[in-house]
Amino acid sequence: MTQIADGEALPSPGQLTEDQVRLALRRVKDPELNLNIIDLGLVYEIRVDGNNVAIDMSLTSPGCPSGPEIMGDAENQLKAIDGVGTTSVNLVWSPMWNPDRIEPRVRAYLGF
Repeated sequence: MTQIADGEALPSPGQLTEDQVRLALRRVKDPELNLNIIDLGLVYEIRVDGNNVAIDMSLTSPGCPSGPEIMGDAENQLKAIDGVGTTSVNLVWSPMWNPDRIEPRVRAYLGF
């Protein structure tokens, strides 16, 4: 990390950031809702350790028929990030997803 005057750290050249991961995951859409998994609130946590990335994510329901497709797309988008090392997509059910996790602007657009 490179330090700047006010004490904040900037990523070193070639070091992955959480924002890069979030941007890549915005390309993954729930095919039934046609909304990305970030705006839907399906991604609970992003961990970047050097060039390795792990995410915890959920699905809209345990029986989501698109679950394998969504998780596979997430893994593929992570692997496509320039300079990424190992990737891990962890499916979690706690807390259970609900519409309150949707980004407020998207929730308003959907009429929630």
